[in-house]
Amino acid sequence: VQLQASGGGLVQAGDSARLSCAATGYGFRLYQMGWFRQIPGKEREFVASITSNGGGTYYSASVKGRFTVSRDNFKNTLYLQMNSLKEEDTAVYYCTGPIILKNGIPSGMDYWGKGTLVTVSS
Repeated sequence: VQLQASGGGLVQAGDSARLSCAATGYGFRLYQMGWFRQIPGKEREFVASITSNGGGTYYSASVKGRFTVSRDNFKNTLYLQMNSLKEEDTAVYYCTGPIILKNGIPSGMDYWGKGTLVTVSS
């Protein structure tokens, strides 16, 4: 599976942005997929994931209630709707899969897209 994220850019605090991740190759529809982000100087961290059929979603505490992960298996595309953005959401966002979540800890993640930078200014 090859993944390509897009939709990043410069936004104001409080605004919204939507990231997309287009997948090619076999397997996207079978996988739990998700998003990670990397803030400059910090390790990559889990943001959100969604089950293969879209029936289950999981979020980190820092984004829960503000971000929504979704997918369109017909279009082989993963989305991340980000609302009420804060400066601390500034990061490079990566789509990835398949994700295995066990006790809230992600593993697997064989495939990674090139990240897309989201910069939130005050």
